[in-house]
Amino acid sequence: MKKKIMGATVTHRRMIIDLKGDTFKALSVMAARQGTNLKKLIENLLDKTAEEYDDSEAYRYLSENYPDGKVKLEEKERKEFMDWLGVAEK
Repeated sequence: MKKKIMGATVTHRRMIIDLKGDTFKALSVMAARQGTNLKKLIENLLDKTAEEYDDSEAYRYLSENYPDGKVKLEEKERKEFMDWLGVAEK
């Protein structure tokens, strides 16, 4: 599903996850306390985690563990990739 937000297209992915019983109960209580449902709480928690994730840490990990990805891209491919990441080059 795609949604337009202030000129940017946001793509959503659906996924089925398995939760341990205790995790399900704890998150359900958290959701009730916040006046929301479990699905929305989990989505918000994951969105916040992703926003706070340090991109440079991800790059370091990928560089160390998957060095095969160090292939020079053509200018068009590079621009498309940077646009997909949502990063502006300096």
